[in-house]
Amino acid sequence: QVQLVESGGGSVQAGGSLRLSCVASRYTIRSANMAWFRQTPGKEREGVAGISYTGRTTYGDSAKGRAAISKDNAKNTLVLQMNGLKPEDTGIYYCAAAQGKLWPELDRIAYDYWGQGTQVTVSS
Repeated sequence: QVQLVESGGGSVQAGGSLRLSCVASRYTIRSANMAWFRQTPGKEREGVAGISYTGRTTYGDSAKGRAAISKDNAKNTLVLQMNGLKPEDTGIYYCAAAQGKLWPELDRIAYDYWGQGTQVTVSS
């Protein structure tokens, strides 16, 4: 079955940067709509960044100007670069993939496959 495995999370001070990776197995990300979501206690899982199978990108309001989503097709890996991290960026970051060609942007309901998540903790 499809597997998405995130890595790159950790603890960082406010203002720092992190690069999250999501390696896909039994799934080709080149032709897939994919996204990063964030889960924090007491809140709904929110979209951080999305990338369509054509390469279009979109960002959640909290990530605009600070995040960059990309695909490394040679490594079948989805990447999220986040800079200028803030304590409110703390949470579990999930990689997700959606079947089909209709780009769901950051509609989490539309995503079919999810990774197990990687924890990001930003201290002030």
